Amino acid sequence: MPREVRERQMLDAAVVAFARHGYQAASMDDIAEAAGVSKPLVYLYLKSKEDLFMACVRREVGALVAAVREGTRERELTADQQLWRGLTAFFAHTAARPDGVAVLYRARTQGEPFAREVAAMRVEIVTIVTALLGQAAQDAGCGELAEREVSGLAHALVGAAESLAEWANSRSCASADSSSAKDTAATLMNFCWAGLENLMTGRPWMAPGH
Repeated sequence: MPREVRERQMLDAAVVAFARHGYQAASMDDIAEAAGVSKPLVYLYLKSKEDLFMACVRREVGALVAAVREGTRERELTADQQLWRGLTAFFAHTAARPDGVAVLYRARTQGEPFAREVAAMRVEIVTIVTALLGQAAQDAGCGELAEREVSGLAHALVGAAESLAEWANSRSCASADSSSAKDTAATLMNFCWAGLENLMTGRPWMAPGH
């Protein structure tokens, strides 16, 4: 069997084990058995449990970012349509690969260098969203919308998407079909876009006394 096929089997088994049991409790014996290989072969390919976990994190990071980029690649669409498609791709991916998403959540609490990989992924997704929000403001003729506001909104939206994905996956009726992903994306668009539209039309929310 080609090395890349065996390695993919190992990573598939490891993602399930790490997602369900955590980094410390996941057993290399169980991972090897689930992958249909010997434990020495796992160590031959991936050196150590730490390296195996890092390989899982990097694979899931790459897959999630690629899904978002694919969802936002149609530049002829308006910025809000690109954002909606990007969110739909994000929620479809997180619903289809809940164990992969769980590994990324666990990586945040495992310290360096795992947390750094997840942080870099978040920066990349925030950058995509920031560009789309900035383009939306420009298209609306609202060039004066502060860079700080656009950046803050992008961070808030990505954080909300992560939380909403966790919520959607925790529901007993959660599924990976496209209609569920679109519904979840529409929920977030309804939450964020109305507020953004108010900002772009000069009707921001004002704190009492301001």
